[in-house]
Amino acid sequence: MAQIRLNKVTKRFEDVVALKDVSLSIEQGEIFGIIGMSGAGKSTLVRCLNYLEKPTGGEVEIEGVILGELSEKELRKKRKSIAMIFQHFNLLMQKNAVDNVAFPLRIQGVRKREAREQALEYLKVVGLTEKAKAYPSKLSGGQKQRVAIARALASKPHILLCDEATSALDPQTTQSILELLKGINRQYGITIVMITHQMEVIQKICHRVAIIENGEVAEEGTVEKVFRHPESEAGRKLILKEQLREGKEPINILYANTRDVNGTAKGEMILGVSDQSKESVIQYLRDRNLTVWEVDDDVDKTGA
Repeated sequence: MAQIRLNKVTKRFEDVVALKDVSLSIEQGEIFGIIGMSGAGKSTLVRCLNYLEKPTGGEVEIEGVILGELSEKELRKKRKSIAMIFQHFNLLMQKNAVDNVAFPLRIQGVRKREAREQALEYLKVVGLTEKAKAYPSKLSGGQKQRVAIARALASKPHILLCDEATSALDPQTTQSILELLKGINRQYGITIVMITHQMEVIQKICHRVAIIENGEVAEEGTVEKVFRHPESEAGRKLILKEQLREGKEPINILYANTRDVNGTAKGEMILGVSDQSKESVIQYLRDRNLTVWEVDDDVDKTGA
């Protein structure tokens, strides 16, 4: 049985359909990625996973329990097994690191001394023991996110939802946070759901991925399969954009020309692309109604 199961989940905000018939299954212990462009519906989806947003239709099932069938009291209890970290950390600025981590424990009724002892243990897990008495204003972005992760772990969750958790961080800090999350997944067996628009995050940490576009699942599969052979236009756009951004896919314009044909401007271009990304580039061009000829193994010629 899947630990998380979404069955035809729909969410409407008045006349706007933010999610439409989203069905997903996430296994216990997985690191599962949900990716899409801004406005695709990712953040709405993650808020539906813990019922901070109640779906308009469909079912959200967590560990065999359908959240829509729970009372408010039962729902609050169930949410204790689902922790969340955010892009902007959401720390309490008037509390130091150890008290931020201890805060959810105190809310649960744990005595102050015991809560602080547990909080110090979780700060050790995230490598911030020496910052226990530091206030958020004195911490770097990466350190703030580590405190937020320690606070999430203090609730002993089964599931950790990460909503753009590395978007505000520089690449080096992002890498260190992803390594920390991978270690936590291995050590505690916590299922991690990564909501992001960053393809490199999906590549570095996730086992499987779902691509969201216009509130629907455009594509789902293992990270390797989706990255090597994206089947959807949304997948091809995201992957090609990432390759271009990182310089992994240099597209060399070998020749370009335009001419007038009976009053209509026509153009042709010869491109040089790598074998690895040839299929993605060709499909990307065809999706835009461009005619594509393969000249040889390394060069594609397109006409429009």
